[in-house]
Amino acid sequence: MNEGELQSVRSSGQPFGGDAIRGGIAGYGPDNRLPIKVSARNVSYYRDPAVILIDQLKQIYIDGELDTLDTTQWYPMVMRKDYSVAMNITESEVDDPDTQFYENFACGAQRNYTNYCNKQVDALIDEQSRETDLGKRRELVWEIQRKLVEDDARPVIFYPTGVTCWQPQLKGLTIMVNSIYNGSRFEDLWLDK
Repeated sequence: MNEGELQSVRSSGQPFGGDAIRGGIAGYGPDNRLPIKVSARNVSYYRDPAVILIDQLKQIYIDGELDTLDTTQWYPMVMRKDYSVAMNITESEVDDPDTQFYENFACGAQRNYTNYCNKQVDALIDEQSRETDLGKRRELVWEIQRKLVEDDARPVIFYPTGVTCWQPQLKGLTIMVNSIYNGSRFEDLWLDK
């Protein structure tokens, strides 16, 4: 969403942003902080964002304790929904909304760990997937994102950025424009040395 769209989003009937949340969780505040466990896989790309989340929660009187789990324990715990707050990373091979929406927010999807289900959102997901006009599709994607935030479907904490670096003597590298994960064909690479 663009900045204007983001500022207009309302979550749980409250204006979006820290000041609205700082209004409090009933019974909790600066003198009575809410203790929670924040679960994360014990690998850096899960653990590091969880630490940042814990730091941000302190601003709204929530004291998070990091609970790291081995990968073999992580996925069963998530599937059982045996957590208070879990920092989950949603990987995607292609930068396309279909993979995110269908895998994580469609009713009955296997990776829809919060069991979010809204038939109106499902219809919008189908509509944006069929849309061939990029401008109209972008508007539909923003509408879906807005609805997911308003419904508290699964809060998005951050969007990661991936990059590719290489030395100038590397020749023949083609950088993919839609993903850092699907450009692993190196038959045209060579070193100019």
